[in-house]
Amino acid sequence: MKTFINDDFMLQTDAAKNLYHEFAASMPIIDYHCHLPPREIAENKQWENLTRLWLGGDHYKWRCMRSNGIDERYITGDAPDREKFQKFAETMPYLLRNPMYDWSHLELARYFGIFKLLSPETAEEIWDATIAQLPQKEFSARGLMERSNVELVCTTDDPTDTLEYHKSIAASGFGVRVLPTWRPDKALAVNNPALWNSWMDKLGAASGQDVMEWDDFLSAINIRHKFFADHGCRLSDYGVETVYAADYTESEIRSIFRKVRDGATPTESETEKFRSAALFECIKLDGVSDWTAQLHYGALRNNNTKMFRAIGPDSGFDSIGDWNSAAPMAKLFNRLELADALPRTIIYTLNPRDNEMVATMIGNFQHGPEAGRMQFGSGWWFNDQRDGMVRQIEALSQLGLLSRFVGMLTDSRSFLSYTRHEYFRRVLCNILGNDIEAGLIPDDIAWTGEIVQDICYRNAKRYFGF
Repeated sequence: MKTFINDDFMLQTDAAKNLYHEFAASMPIIDYHCHLPPREIAENKQWENLTRLWLGGDHYKWRCMRSNGIDERYITGDAPDREKFQKFAETMPYLLRNPMYDWSHLELARYFGIFKLLSPETAEEIWDATIAQLPQKEFSARGLMERSNVELVCTTDDPTDTLEYHKSIAASGFGVRVLPTWRPDKALAVNNPALWNSWMDKLGAASGQDVMEWDDFLSAINIRHKFFADHGCRLSDYGVETVYAADYTESEIRSIFRKVRDGATPTESETEKFRSAALFECIKLDGVSDWTAQLHYGALRNNNTKMFRAIGPDSGFDSIGDWNSAAPMAKLFNRLELADALPRTIIYTLNPRDNEMVATMIGNFQHGPEAGRMQFGSGWWFNDQRDGMVRQIEALSQLGLLSRFVGMLTDSRSFLSYTRHEYFRRVLCNILGNDIEAGLIPDDIAWTGEIVQDICYRNAKRYFGF
């Protein structure tokens, strides 16, 4: 009897198996967007047990456990690690068809050589087997990255960050390149004056100048942008609810900045205007620096006020948002294009309703000599599962050029998440292999295999200039 995770997992045809095993499986990984803590890489962190490595900070798993009726004490509370793991094991059999079922078993197989299904009955055996392996050097942060055939990762970093851990990693001779990514979300948080003003003070300290006016802000972010560029940064990232492109004047923005800097709360209209201006100016800087801008939009965050007050953000109480984003997206990109400042851009939508919209939107702003200058990003967050990946690939295939796609990323805080690249590669090869056997694309394994390798690795390497 075959184990659930086997050589041909998710591969339904001979052509799919050929494409995966002969072309995709051995390609290196460029993980150009993740949330790994640079400090853990610099210090080469190791974990005491699978609860610390698997459940700590993973709100995907927390949501599943809550849905299975597990008390919060065993999720984010003070229960012993072994008991938390047992509760996750109790949840696992009920996760059938949820991506967490696939991901968890892939990680057990690839990193620990464990092919048994996790359940309440196998939890003790699997706990003991992983405890025995985790002290080994190949289970350190760096060891896991090297074992995963990772060539380069880009972390996600605030513009005020010292990048001290990136410097330490670069100086250490570690074989995997670890580069920062510019993420200025707090600059847009003008609706929260206390948070925003505190961040502006940090920006001033980091840039070596007071930031009291709009022009000061523009100067300070330019200084920090150059600092990041000097330390290898090649990408920015913007996590926004929706795309901001309201009309505004410079005098309005200066007035709003001064108003909030004095502690007042802006109106809804002022908030949208300020965000529109700040987003435009930051992306314009990306164009000047020849970076790639990433736009992650569509998350409705912190919906459960009671739990937000108890355990804070990024704890599993976010969902897909529902905003009309086509018109402002076109308006923002058009403004940037008119200013000759639109950089290479990757758009990630959290709402799959927007798949076809995004796939057509990127076609409005493509031009040579660079192929695939505008990208429809891979399935993000709630969409980085099999159906989400298939739907993104189908939309891009029908309405753009799949062959120019820069491929998968982990978007994760876990050092075990590189199996998501394997998962994506299997989905991609299964789609193309099934098409070959159905006569929907030419029966040319060698040519299709070249395209697979481009999507898995080479396109990203060329696109980002790594």
